[in-house]
Amino acid sequence: MKTILAPPTEENLARAAQFIKQGLLVGMPTETVYGLAADAGNEQAVKAIFTAKGRPQDNPLIVHISSLDMLEKLAESVPEIARRLAEAFWPGPLTMILPKSQQVSDTVTAGIGTVAVRFPSHPVAQRLIALSGCPIAAPSANLSGSPSPTRAEHVLRDMVGRIPMILDGGECQVGLESTVVSVSEDLVRVLRPGGITVDDLLTVASRVEVDGAVLHQLEAGRVAASPGMKYKHYAPKAQVTIVEGNLSAFYQYAAAHQESVTYCMVFDGEERNAPLPCITYGSKDDQRAQARELFDCLRRLDDLGAQTVFVRSPSREGVGLAVYNRLLRAAAFRVVSL
Repeated sequence: MKTILAPPTEENLARAAQFIKQGLLVGMPTETVYGLAADAGNEQAVKAIFTAKGRPQDNPLIVHISSLDMLEKLAESVPEIARRLAEAFWPGPLTMILPKSQQVSDTVTAGIGTVAVRFPSHPVAQRLIALSGCPIAAPSANLSGSPSPTRAEHVLRDMVGRIPMILDGGECQVGLESTVVSVSEDLVRVLRPGGITVDDLLTVASRVEVDGAVLHQLEAGRVAASPGMKYKHYAPKAQVTIVEGNLSAFYQYAAAHQESVTYCMVFDGEERNAPLPCITYGSKDDQRAQARELFDCLRRLDDLGAQTVFVRSPSREGVGLAVYNRLLRAAAFRVVSL
């Protein structure tokens, strides 16, 4: 089919909402990354998401809402801690795992008894959901496994001919997918880190734990309750290796192990006098800039024809934990500590 790239005027939003109502898919900007939007209540439309992305069927989708009234229809129950988190962080880049209602299909949830719900803050996403009149299932609008799209042109590259329309809302503000948490009584467990940090969550919850799958491969046989837990994700075509150590040791290691077309991903300013070609992904001390630039940087490596990439390791604190988590999956957990 023909794919239209369009500014989010009211006329184009109405047209996009009509596509959603017809069971088609639309590229939708959010503050995190661009989503591949479909009517969450339309079984065939939801299945079309998996087909368009080449996404494994056991990887659950996040359902996006534009009002708290929608939440009551999706979740069988909403614990008090979840309501406090919603009050603090919605609309925004936080997804909560809740017991699903009978209205949510097993296709959306990958057959498990919970549903992932988010209330995005991006005005275009909110307006599209409202005009569509339904909760919207929307994973990242990329081919499965490749870097998530943070610009409309990224979506066009992956989805041209697969969807009828992409709403161009500009560059995504956060640049990484939402923080995903499960909740039970006073405990909040981070299943996927994002723009809402552990410290942010501790302003609301007395106990916050980071799931082991954030920094390690998911245990064999364990069901993935959240997107981003189970598979290699976010990866360019090149083989990526995270290298932990000081800058001098990093470059010595990269130079000694370079193969074919090799690039280094380093922090701003570290590319000066480098022994290998470099691209940068934000300041070492600015984790939010790293998050905004990460996926665009990984896509640029494909444009450059990179076959081997060595990456300077970010911090594991604050938003840096989310950046490190995405790099771990892009690198298929290849980490070298110097």
